[in-house]
Amino acid sequence: MELLDRICSNPAVCNGKPTIRNMRFTVANMLELLAGGMVADQVLEDYPFLGKEDIQACLVYAARLANAKTVRKPTA
Repeated sequence: MELLDRICSNPAVCNGKPTIRNMRFTVANMLELLAGGMVADQVLEDYPFLGKEDIQACLVYAARLANAKTVRKPTA
């Protein structure tokens, strides 16, 4: 399985937000944990249904989004 194959968008799961392996755990959830200071081992300990590859997939996904030609600044 390729890393990005782990990221799914299904309208029936989390309103179509990108999720990890079609579970109710979004890419945004993962990125918020990492941005908040958790390291991969802590995430895996707290969420045993996730794998190291899931974390890597979220980071690759975010990197590709950040590398888009047009990025809009979020509004408050």
